[in-house]
Amino acid sequence: MDMTVTGIGSVVVAELRAAGYMESTIGNYEKSIRALTQLADGRGGKYTPALGAEFAAMTISPRTGRFSVQRRFDYGRLVRVFNSYVTTGRVELACCTRGGGGPRPVSREFVRLVGAWEADMADRALASATRDAYGRVARDYLVFLEAGGIRRLRDADGASVLSYLNSLTATWKTSSLFWVVSNFRPFLKFTGRSDLVDALGLAGLKRSHRIVPALPDEAQRLIVQACATPAIPARDAAITLLAVTTGLRACDIISLLRDDIDWRARTASLVQQKTHNPLTVPLTDLVVDRLAEYVLDQRPDSPDEHLFVRSVAPHTRLADHATVHRVITTVFRRAGVADVLGSTRLLRHNAATRLLRASVPLPTIAAVLGHARPKSTDLYLSVDVVRLLDCVLDVPAGARP
Repeated sequence: MDMTVTGIGSVVVAELRAAGYMESTIGNYEKSIRALTQLADGRGGKYTPALGAEFAAMTISPRTGRFSVQRRFDYGRLVRVFNSYVTTGRVELACCTRGGGGPRPVSREFVRLVGAWEADMADRALASATRDAYGRVARDYLVFLEAGGIRRLRDADGASVLSYLNSLTATWKTSSLFWVVSNFRPFLKFTGRSDLVDALGLAGLKRSHRIVPALPDEAQRLIVQACATPAIPARDAAITLLAVTTGLRACDIISLLRDDIDWRARTASLVQQKTHNPLTVPLTDLVVDRLAEYVLDQRPDSPDEHLFVRSVAPHTRLADHATVHRVITTVFRRAGVADVLGSTRLLRHNAATRLLRASVPLPTIAAVLGHARPKSTDLYLSVDVVRLLDCVLDVPAGARP
């Protein structure tokens, strides 16, 4: 097996073409391979993981003299592919998101702590999105401690928790910091440091329940109308219509398998990622039509059993919530709905609100949305203005001015 940079590079390029990658993407790989070849020329031309690590660390652009996000992404991506070939003899083309999940601590104790925390979350089978959120804030806190000269958790105190939260105010809205606290608390409990957990309470951050409005009738009409036309790709139309008509969460749309669709019964059955409860939702004729068009005519040839896959190679399942958000936002824009944020959270509220306006009982709405607790549905009462007005009491005549 040729283990030179040029030898491995030719195998990688061939695999990229065989997998259906766009020529522009292959060109970026070839550009990185040429740069790696130059680095290896003075060292016999052979590739090693140590050489790859040195190459991936070359993140300063010689043109600007500054850190380059694009260079870090391109070089790091190539090194991962080369390392997979050296280790397994196969070219692994799995996707990797930009940014790598944020900064990571470097001290020995903190690295072990992060590993133990990630293993614990995996053992408890937490949803991928939950593990990402919990892991990111835990690593960010440990990096914050390291920046302050703290390398051991026993040297941290409650004040460090408050200082960490205060450091986020420059980039986070105060109303959003509650979500940081929610994602932070499980990690601090895992460490067994009750004093750090108590410090979170001293921050006094409260959850705000913003009332999310329903889609205006005209906006929904435009969206559904656009999804019925060939102007919207069948995959994107089906994803948007699923969110609009069923209120499915983004994580559940991503996790749908081809076998989850019952074409005769016109339903989709799944186990929810958030609650782990089974759920079956009905599908409208338009959803079924666009899904069938996607599966039969437009879905790339892929062994991946997930219903929705990437439209460009590698043709694997959609990556994350951001992917679904981009799809829906693009559909909204093409439908002429530019003043509404295209998110599954909005569409979930929209589906619930429209069911409520149609006099569907709350237990039924809770079942359709797959709520683990019926009380979770009570939030949607706040958007039914007509019925709320029926609850307003008349002011006694004697109390009027």
